Amino acid sequence: MTDSAPRRVRVRAPELIGKGGWLNTGGKQYSLADLRGRILVLDFWTFCCVNCLHVLDELRALEQKHRDTLVVIGVHSPKFVHEAEHEAVADAVERYGVEHPVLDDPELATWKQYAVRAWPTLVVVDPEGYVVAQHAGEGHVHAIERLVTELEAEHAAKGTLRRGGGPYVAPQPEPTDLRCPGRAVVLPSGNLLVSDTTRHQLVELAADGETVVRRIGQGSRGSTDSTWVRSRFNEPQGLALLPDGSVVVADTVSHRVRRFDPESGRTTTLAGTGFQWMRGDDTSGPAREVNLSSPWDVAWWQGKVWIAMAGIHQLWTYDPAEGTVRVAAGTANEGLVDGPAAEAWFAQPSGLAATPDRLWVADSETSALRWLDRDGVVHTAVGTGLFDFGHRDGPAGQALLQHPLGVTALADGSVAVSDTYNHALRRYDPATDEVTTLATDLREPSGAVLVGDDIVVVESARHRLTRLRLPAEAAGAGAHRTQCAPTEVEPGRLRLDVTFPAPAGQKLDTRYGPSTRLLVSATPPELLLTGEGAGAGPDLSRTLELNPAVPEGVLHVSAMAASCDDDSSVEYPACHVHRQDWDVPLILTESGADRLPLVQAGLGA
Repeated sequence: MTDSAPRRVRVRAPELIGKGGWLNTGGKQYSLADLRGRILVLDFWTFCCVNCLHVLDELRALEQKHRDTLVVIGVHSPKFVHEAEHEAVADAVERYGVEHPVLDDPELATWKQYAVRAWPTLVVVDPEGYVVAQHAGEGHVHAIERLVTELEAEHAAKGTLRRGGGPYVAPQPEPTDLRCPGRAVVLPSGNLLVSDTTRHQLVELAADGETVVRRIGQGSRGSTDSTWVRSRFNEPQGLALLPDGSVVVADTVSHRVRRFDPESGRTTTLAGTGFQWMRGDDTSGPAREVNLSSPWDVAWWQGKVWIAMAGIHQLWTYDPAEGTVRVAAGTANEGLVDGPAAEAWFAQPSGLAATPDRLWVADSETSALRWLDRDGVVHTAVGTGLFDFGHRDGPAGQALLQHPLGVTALADGSVAVSDTYNHALRRYDPATDEVTTLATDLREPSGAVLVGDDIVVVESARHRLTRLRLPAEAAGAGAHRTQCAPTEVEPGRLRLDVTFPAPAGQKLDTRYGPSTRLLVSATPPELLLTGEGAGAGPDLSRTLELNPAVPEGVLHVSAMAASCDDDSSVEYPACHVHRQDWDVPLILTESGADRLPLVQAGLGA
């Protein structure tokens, strides 16, 4: 390192391994040695996570600017059962326009080796193969860009920088009329309008749902308002028919709500600036002056356009009479909390459907079906929270969904749920409070629309519309359940002790200071009172202060240690990074424990 170069703590990067193999490389399998000399940004993501999708968009400019020195590698690390399927990962890589290599890591092997604890996380590896930075969450790309610029200069001077083309190989496009469609709506003409998400277009189909009448949009990313030939979209999703026969469009990645007029063929912008909403931004005001965040679906209800703002876990409204937008429900905290709209919590609301007395919401990350009544109170019909999902019919209190993206109001007052990660169409009947399965073997259904006595399902991962007859007998499906059991603890002071010994034949690496690190946070954040308990530090034991006013939540604990082979005969012993992450659901009760012991599995005795 030159005298002028910044001094950084460097840890040798663990190998990139994943049982699912590599995507976007033309079939080639890569190791770190193959990428030596390039600056790497490892993007740990999962395709259910809207924050991960935000980061994909943030990275595009960085990849373009430093394309001859930088290689971005997506490390897909699944949350839901469905996300561990290789075919599903490949579909998502195409759907969201990922233009860099992706390592499919269904068993979280690389996630654990790099001590990642949250989606999304970005890790920077220098040209010599050392980890030099790690950032969790959104909004870090500007800092990473500065670091990449520094690394380019530093390693060019050292002669360790390798320039040239990267390992990305674009897959061959499939010759289908639709590609990863999102939603469909019936136009006054009887034709169907479909959001063709991956191709950044709207497609008008004839009433048969197959014959292409016209394509709206140039087919490249953008947010141009113009004629149906010249307009541009950016991964459009939700569609809703307005009383005047026009269609409102949730143009998700442009962070705008658009309007398409089938008669004139013109597209205009109703709401959004094109910039993503960040904390501290306005939450109401003139519609085209307020930032939005990944609007995923739209619906017309009570004289307004309702917007499922997936990016910030809220519902917003657009008032066409006043030309304004505002937050209508949700605090921007992620979770499942019912009650008055201003106090409710959502988790990536992604589907909306309106009936005269209810606005139904597919709340994807809690695998829940929610609804808002005319008095502004949020209720839950199916679902219990972020850690409970699966496929089970029966009484709504026991039924399970898996990351539903769409909901459709049916004529009898019930609703059909596009149960996306279960590849199924489900039905919830408020009259009986029962959930049944209408159809299975639907590949990632993302929405559905009624056409006469039929329901037309958008099969996103099969790139088509599928027509089903209603009503239909419930299809039998095996039930499975994923749930984290809560731990009962006392409110107030809680002693957290993490046991993290070095593996046999190794010793903790203390050459550059403490070799251990403990990071603690909570959902909701208010669960932890301010003090020395939250945040990061080198000690593996600490005292937390739990807020008695928060009855339950999740404690996020991440422990990391560096160790090296303890063999004096080896000149350069191999060093290793170990990490264990725990998400511990807690219930605060006076009869609970005052100590929480966590043991790192698979290392020492």
